[in-house]
Amino acid sequence: MATLGNSGIDVFPLSLGGNVFGWTSDKDTSFEVLDQYVAGGGNFVDTADGYSAWAPGNSGGESETIIGEWLRSRGNRDRIVVATKVSQHPQFRGLSASNIAAAADASLGRLGVEHIDLYYAHYDDQATPLTETAAAFDALVRAGKVRAIAVSNYTGARIREWIDIARREGFARPVAVQPHYNLVARAKYEADIAPVAAGENLAVVPYYGLAAGFLTGKYRTAADLSKSPRGGGAADLLENGGLEVVDALDKIARDRGAEIATVALAWLRARPQVAAPIASASIAAQLPALLASASFDLSADEAAALGTASARFA
Repeated sequence: MATLGNSGIDVFPLSLGGNVFGWTSDKDTSFEVLDQYVAGGGNFVDTADGYSAWAPGNSGGESETIIGEWLRSRGNRDRIVVATKVSQHPQFRGLSASNIAAAADASLGRLGVEHIDLYYAHYDDQATPLTETAAAFDALVRAGKVRAIAVSNYTGARIREWIDIARREGFARPVAVQPHYNLVARAKYEADIAPVAAGENLAVVPYYGLAAGFLTGKYRTAADLSKSPRGGGAADLLENGGLEVVDALDKIARDRGAEIATVALAWLRARPQVAAPIASASIAAQLPALLASASFDLSADEAAALGTASARFA
């Protein structure tokens, strides 16, 4: 298990992404995925209040609702670490104090829980003073509605600013950061956010750990992009060196009798401060490769080979 910063919250070193629940995975399929994740030792489920408002017929909160129904039906709330986020639900945009309070209550209702274990500011809201946002998150912690707070998609400078405000005002401090980070998206995180995470002992919970499926080896030609609703996001990688990374992953996977996705997530898990990469599964059959990454350790030579293959993205 990994610990989320200074929170004392222990999590399985692979977080299950809930962005597909209520989008590409219906309720029954989502339940199967959640069941298999827990059966494999998992306890850390990641979602957001805005998932999946972008899907036709959805209004936001569908993922939270499915997770809440699953928690109630399985009676396992005390064994699951639930992370969700605020700022992107169509009815609760931004990070004003009043919006955060209302959005948190709405998320608690959909999840059917008394508290959120890890509550993220999903995207920075430059229009709201950061002191107001930090105070609103602190109020949720003091009220017992949130155990620990975190930030997602913030710059290193803004994370430092939040922490400085929290120290000065005696507010709860962020314990984790959720950045976009993987073998083909390294530069922004490693240059800007990683130093802050190391200096402040922030747990790193990267999203897009598999680059929307690209680092599973699923997309190797332009024709492959139509295999999934997320395939369009891989188009640039086909032309800009991404396949070299996939080839390096493929070699290690073949040598070790593992799946490419397992190797990609294992590289991410081994990075400094990373507690648990996030990966989603649309069907239960995708889970074994993801779960295997929690106990798959790369050799020094394998890690170096992946570092070399992905150097252009660093």
